[in-house]
Amino acid sequence: MTPHWDGPPLEAWDAWTPEEAAARLAGVAAPWCVVGGWALDVWLGRESRVHEDLEIAVPKPFLPQMRAQMAGLDLYSVGDGEVLSLAPGAEPPEDKHQIWGAEGDAWRLDVMAEPGDAETWVFRRDESVTAPRAQMMGRSPTGVPYLKPEGALLYKAAKLRPKDEADFALFAPLLDAGAKAWLEAVVSRLYPGHRWLGRLAP
Repeated sequence: MTPHWDGPPLEAWDAWTPEEAAARLAGVAAPWCVVGGWALDVWLGRESRVHEDLEIAVPKPFLPQMRAQMAGLDLYSVGDGEVLSLAPGAEPPEDKHQIWGAEGDAWRLDVMAEPGDAETWVFRRDESVTAPRAQMMGRSPTGVPYLKPEGALLYKAAKLRPKDEADFALFAPLLDAGAKAWLEAVVSRLYPGHRWLGRLAP
């Protein structure tokens, strides 16, 4: 059975830049941040590679605030190959954590509803991994909030796509000792024998 797909086709991504997203979300009190490959480049201060989309994350309790701020977009619940139109005020399925926002015929934004709250960051793939949100978040000189590289690379450690390997090769050597030690400890616990570990050890 073919998964249900509402909205523009997958290739219709014309994502906002992090700065454009920050401008559209200005004034929202939710503790959101850019994640994924763009988070690494916001931290770096330049675009190191082409990005297909723009992912941001927000603790799930704050999702209604984010949706209100995104009122100009058509919203869709995404997961398991399906893209389902999300009516204003309708709750996304409990087992889905992604909402895509479209403007006309173009996808602009991918919003991840995450565990955690305003004070605590929680790793969605294993909620035993937590840290103070202030420790895991940064803010660019232009005011864009982002997940710090150790958090972004932790998410990438599970998939090891070519772009994840490329991001690790570029960014891991740039981490300070504390960030590298944190990432090494968490990857070692969650993914014993992971091939990145030898390159993270002091």
